[in-house]
Amino acid sequence: MSRVGLAQLPLHPGRCPPWLFREMKHLGAAISKLIVQEYGREEFLRRISDPFFFQAFGCTLGFDWHSSGLTTTVCGALKEAIRPDEFGIAVCGGKGRVSRRTQDEIQDLANVFSLSPHQVESLKYASRMAAKVDNSCVQDGYQLYHHVFILSEEGDWAVVQQGMQERLARRYHWLSDSVSSFVEEPHTGIASDRRSQAHNGPVVRPLRR
Repeated sequence: MSRVGLAQLPLHPGRCPPWLFREMKHLGAAISKLIVQEYGREEFLRRISDPFFFQAFGCTLGFDWHSSGLTTTVCGALKEAIRPDEFGIAVCGGKGRVSRRTQDEIQDLANVFSLSPHQVESLKYASRMAAKVDNSCVQDGYQLYHHVFILSEEGDWAVVQQGMQERLARRYHWLSDSVSSFVEEPHTGIASDRRSQAHNGPVVRPLRR
């Protein structure tokens, strides 16, 4: 089933206050642990890849409901809060230069999750392709500045990444179970506040799943 909606994501300057980030880490860890314990790691990835759940999750953790900073701050809080050895899940990448360390971070998890060399290379490939598709192939004019790759010890994964254009942001969601092709309808959702006609390309539909 496909649903279409809109989410306002203006770019806001500034940083998350340290006290709020600490609270977001504690609450984020508690909610994530509950989901994993009750429903499993696969369900956690499915929910994170759902743009509606992700937005509500960020609001629950206490961040501004419509800010582009919700994406980067929630992912940053989860990266610090989720321990791979405890959750069987790891958060790689992040904002700006941190995103360039995603490949190395995936490699470092090979021993933690007992991943085979083939699985590791497949995960690295998925991370690279998701970033390339949303940065170049979608052709919607949004330049990626945030890339987070979330994987489980079973080798399943989700991607949450965000690009900006002028004073607007667009968030892209991926889930491994939903990707049969990296270039043909791969997203679980795209969160933005505008529809746009891509240059020589298709119309981009916000918040589709």
